Amino acid sequence: MVAIANKAPKLMGLQELIQAYIDHQKNVFRRRSQYDLEKAKERHHIVQGLMKAISILDDVIATIRSSNDKKDAKNNLISQFEFTEAQAEAIVTLQLYRLTNTDITTLEEEAAELERRIHELEAILASEKKLIQVIKKSLSNIKKDFADPRRTAIKEEIEEIKINMDVLIASEDVMVSVTQDGYVKRASIRSYSASNGELPTLKEGDHLLDYFELNTTDTLLLFTKLGNYLYIPVHELPDVRWKEMGQHVANIVSLDREDKIIAAKPIKEFTDEFSFLFITRNGMAKRSLLSLYQAQRYSKPLMAIKLKDGDEVVAVFKTNGEQELFIATHQGYGLWFSESEVNVVGQRAAGVKGISLKENDYVVNADVFTLEENVEFLIVTHRGAVKKVAISEFDKSSRAKRGLTLLRELKSNPHRVVSCTKIRQDDTLAYYLLTEKGTKEEINPNLIRKSDRYSNGSFMVDSNVTGDVIDVIKYRK
Repeated sequence: MVAIANKAPKLMGLQELIQAYIDHQKNVFRRRSQYDLEKAKERHHIVQGLMKAISILDDVIATIRSSNDKKDAKNNLISQFEFTEAQAEAIVTLQLYRLTNTDITTLEEEAAELERRIHELEAILASEKKLIQVIKKSLSNIKKDFADPRRTAIKEEIEEIKINMDVLIASEDVMVSVTQDGYVKRASIRSYSASNGELPTLKEGDHLLDYFELNTTDTLLLFTKLGNYLYIPVHELPDVRWKEMGQHVANIVSLDREDKIIAAKPIKEFTDEFSFLFITRNGMAKRSLLSLYQAQRYSKPLMAIKLKDGDEVVAVFKTNGEQELFIATHQGYGLWFSESEVNVVGQRAAGVKGISLKENDYVVNADVFTLEENVEFLIVTHRGAVKKVAISEFDKSSRAKRGLTLLRELKSNPHRVVSCTKIRQDDTLAYYLLTEKGTKEEINPNLIRKSDRYSNGSFMVDSNVTGDVIDVIKYRK
């Protein structure tokens, strides 16, 4: 450890620390002995003066009475009887009745004791061996007064004690919200109910990514486009009113400025029954067991998937391993295959090729569904065209294929897919087209006519006026 030795910091081992302590004790006892020796000699000198004064007491008293004052008395005692300054001061300071009543035997005993003490202290200061003996005796007395048996039990076998921190968390149902820009919070159910379904306050340009009814004993996992995830116990989220903005997630877990939250997944229990399925911009697919994402230390982002340079995550799903997967690309290709074709791998693996991409093409969206669902997809292009197409328009294939076209190819100014989102008849989401110039146009999927794969849909905005559509924002009603 680092300690201050000789007024300077020094890295010291156990032997050096003990030696430093011994040297310190030597210094303490030397200075103490020197101080006691000086005091003993001073007192011995005074006692000798008192003994001499008692032996000529009548003369001393007569001299003091004939003096004019205290100073004159001291001078007379020094000149007539050869007392020292200190002895004369002690004699004239002593009250007369004490001087006359002092027993010479008592003074002789005190003088003898002082002489013995002086010899003892001089011996300690003159001998290193005797100094060590004094230190040992002092430490032995401390041990005798304060030592007790060792309280730590040293055993050959030990039992690890595990404390379940969950039992220390007050269980409470709360509403949790996450925004695209990374603002998070939890609010009481009462606060949420009092808002009458109104969305919380959002920073300009931000929108609500998702919100959930959770318990304070649950965990919220936030996945980012750079392949990381943030592990946040719900009870550690800022507790505010539902209408308030909350705090940025960087106040809870550090997050790189270049990174961005793309998905929020509430977790009640980390088991092997479920998996996380990741789809990347470059068409990679990876599936890992949910249990691998439970963390003990979570002060910084953790790796969710290993990405190659230039790649990023576009979609994350919590699945049971029996889902169907649909991937859509920017140039208008869609591929349908079973999730089971993506083998379960480790948390830090990169996965396998999910879809084969043409040059300059990339994945814009992916979704999972079951064969029992009556699934339709809402497709939006950069030119502001929107169409609805059923999964039955596609043939099921296998992974690593290019897929089938989603749009009719145009030679001049072709449509490019911005979003391909799964919708259902009972959908409770509101959809907004977001354009380059910041305009938002709400669309109702129920009012859009179903089309085949070769249709480019109907225009909902004029891209010549609003600029290209850059995103589709979804709100839960």
